[in-house]
Amino acid sequence: MAALAVFCLTALGAILSNNKFKSVDHRVLANRDGPRISVASFFTGASVPPKLYGPIKELTSAENPPLYRDFLVSDYMGYFFSRALDKSGLDHFKL
Repeated sequence: MAALAVFCLTALGAILSNNKFKSVDHRVLANRDGPRISVASFFTGASVPPKLYGPIKELTSAENPPLYRDFLVSDYMGYFFSRALDKSGLDHFKL
């Protein structure tokens, strides 16, 4: 049986991928066969001039429209650090 790779993404990863990748709120039940792999990445979002982020355009179409609005990193970080811990970081940016 093939090994299972688990990518723990933040809400930002789910937004950029237009929900192709699930955020860490998504739970996975791994089988016992093969190694389990976790990949961490860090995103500072520092850009001058400010840059808009949103679903990657190549992942959207008329059949698969964007699920999230574009936003600045400062908007995302401001909401992320002000939200309740039991709230998702995704809902605030949904269209």
